Amino acid sequence: MASVGAVLFSGKAVIIKYAYRYGVSPEALLALRMLLALPMFWCVYWFFSGNNKKSPLSKTDYLKLIGLGFIGYFFSSYLDFLGLQYISVGLERILLYLTPTIVILISYFFMQKRITRLQWYAMVIGYLGVMLVFLQDVGSKGDSAWLGALLVFGSTCMYAAYLISAGEMVNRIGSMRLVTYATSISAIFSAIQIGLHQPSALFTQLPQVYWLSLVNASICTVIPMFLIMIAIQRVGSSVTAQAGILGPLATVFMGWYFLDEIMSLMQIFGMALVVAAMWLLVRNREAITS
Repeated sequence: MASVGAVLFSGKAVIIKYAYRYGVSPEALLALRMLLALPMFWCVYWFFSGNNKKSPLSKTDYLKLIGLGFIGYFFSSYLDFLGLQYISVGLERILLYLTPTIVILISYFFMQKRITRLQWYAMVIGYLGVMLVFLQDVGSKGDSAWLGALLVFGSTCMYAAYLISAGEMVNRIGSMRLVTYATSISAIFSAIQIGLHQPSALFTQLPQVYWLSLVNASICTVIPMFLIMIAIQRVGSSVTAQAGILGPLATVFMGWYFLDEIMSLMQIFGMALVVAAMWLLVRNREAITS
């Protein structure tokens, strides 16, 4: 489940790249994805939760959920969608795969958590690998790769902040409930954004865009998210995180196969460095609990 979930998640960037070929804007594409995913999240949530008694939420909880929904699923996703206009799907997935390093750095600077020597080594190796893949994108896509990489790295930082902020609420209200509520709030923000930007864009797209958005919402968003949640319950977060290594590998291959993106030795070596670095982090228990 963890492996399949990681591969399906990775297909998101390929779907987005395909949709951009039909002239859809990032705002419309994000809104379609979240609005189509919303009823699916609630169906899965009701199916798994059933009649289980749930703890009531306070006003403070709702305010926290609004903040988490904004940074974790709306703003983070929006930056990612924007960045994918300028960089390859391989670089995008590798930048997103750096999330554990951002979590460690935020914990170090703002929560006084210690960073071990192994974690420092892993982060240096990981960022060296990113630089190699980035240099290839600069060579093939020009200066726009800088903007794309900055946007996607911002997305990674936002999602890392979400993971840290969500830790306390996950233990109290449950991960499935948190994800469903946060994604619902994100869908509302997406609807507001497209309403202010270009409301007619939701109804004037080509049929291919709607089909791609449906695939993105279901196969590349809802299904892998719950597969990974079930995997965590069955085998733990450490093993699930290790299975996530398949994500960047699958993305680079799909970008080469479906989008005709370049797969050079430099990119493969850079990706290998990033994967090895993240594998060191998730193998080390301190890196997970920091």
